[in-house]
Amino acid sequence: MNEVRIAIFVFVCLAAASLGALFCYERLPEHQRQDDTQKVLHLIANIFVVMTSLVLGLMISSAKNRFDGVNQDVHSYATELILLDRMLLLYGPEASDTRQKLVTYTERAANSHWTAEGGLSDKTSERLLEDIGTSLRALEPNRDPQLSIWNDMREQYRKVLELRWSLIEQADGSLPRPLMLMVVAWLVLIFAVFGFRAPRNAVVVTGFVAAAALMGGAIYLIVDMDVPFQGPIQVASAPLQRALTEMRR
Repeated sequence: MNEVRIAIFVFVCLAAASLGALFCYERLPEHQRQDDTQKVLHLIANIFVVMTSLVLGLMISSAKNRFDGVNQDVHSYATELILLDRMLLLYGPEASDTRQKLVTYTERAANSHWTAEGGLSDKTSERLLEDIGTSLRALEPNRDPQLSIWNDMREQYRKVLELRWSLIEQADGSLPRPLMLMVVAWLVLIFAVFGFRAPRNAVVVTGFVAAAALMGGAIYLIVDMDVPFQGPIQVASAPLQRALTEMRR
């Protein structure tokens, strides 16, 4: 997955920056190892510590809002499918074939792996949904209650289509890659400054490696949350499973 590669890249960059500065310190000229140099470097690092904290906070907020929005859309999608099923049931036995097609589509959507290339957007699901629309248009209401329900069903079907394409469009991440690279560059600078003139012992080395791993893990979780249908943090298909259970009653 792309987020795994990003996390590994962040870990390698931060570990290399901190340990590189740690072990290269002794090789620097004497005038570059003075206390004044260290003080200036720490002042520079403090600036980017604040900026990185702010940007990471904004990234977490953006990813969380996106995840919550997609999760709400999935619940709405399941609700719209249930309402369409109930309208088909009210229409009468003439719509039983259309209703069965809707159950088949919901089952596939509930059990699929949702990505931009598959799941909700795969060709089989698209054909199933198109067949439902064709069946709806083929119905011939012959009395006033059926005509009213038929019009409502067509409107409900349009809502289902809109929500489906909305979910497909939100399957990919929205965090800008240049922003991600900029944050990583800031973190590299910060870790390099921390490694400058640090004691060369096992505790410090372990601390730098652990900090790099944890920071890589944090970036991984942010990126993973921004892609709501992949990874360990993803929108569950439970609403569609419940919708399928309601349709089969």
